[in-house]
Amino acid sequence: MMNSSNPTLSEKAFNSVGVDNAKPMTLQGTVNKSALLLALVLLPAYFTWQKFMTQSASAMPWVWGGLIGGMVFCLVTCFKKEWSAVTAPLYAVCEGLFLGAISAMYEAQFHGIVLQAVLLTTGTLIGMLGLYTTRIIQPTKKFMMGVFAATAGIALTYLIAMVLSLFGIKLGFLYGNSMFSIGISFVIVIVAALNLIIDFGVIEYGVQSRAPKYMEWYASFGLLVTLVWLYLEILRLLSKFASRRD
Repeated sequence: MMNSSNPTLSEKAFNSVGVDNAKPMTLQGTVNKSALLLALVLLPAYFTWQKFMTQSASAMPWVWGGLIGGMVFCLVTCFKKEWSAVTAPLYAVCEGLFLGAISAMYEAQFHGIVLQAVLLTTGTLIGMLGLYTTRIIQPTKKFMMGVFAATAGIALTYLIAMVLSLFGIKLGFLYGNSMFSIGISFVIVIVAALNLIIDFGVIEYGVQSRAPKYMEWYASFGLLVTLVWLYLEILRLLSKFASRRD
């Protein structure tokens, strides 16, 4: 049994598409497609980064367009996995547009923070992959249940915070820079990182169960969703540390 707290990656998602003995999903194919999706994030991210740095106002339509487009293509990909060869790259492009501008906003306020976030995200990915491949951390049932519960709790907290913000109420422990708020962000980063372990396990399960070839795109998309979340949380955590120094 292999279930991920990442709703885009789960055993159910792979079981629902059956088996393809002619052209099955492979690990190398998934790695290649993951690399391509990351490239499709970086290119538009550079575009909106430059746009914000030169003309901050003109970057906002790209920010909102990327955010909304990313949400739409994320939902479409989840419900139409067989379309993922098209929708996953489109999701990556939209996320790139959004992340580029958001990163530029943070960089304008805290110089050097984006490079730190990128390096930490990359290091975390490599570290989690190392822990998974050496079986130091394994996605056991208890492990997955714990990570799922923590991820669901974080998602619920963010949803409540978003609703309260509409009424002018801001949760200081979530967005402030107190040591307690920093501690909360640190825990969220750890949970996001642990999701990578489960994602790796689910991808391995898809390969072993000989899922159809297009699931390589879907698996790569699911991994990208976790990486985007991890990067944003690391960026938020670093900004809290930086704001305390100012």
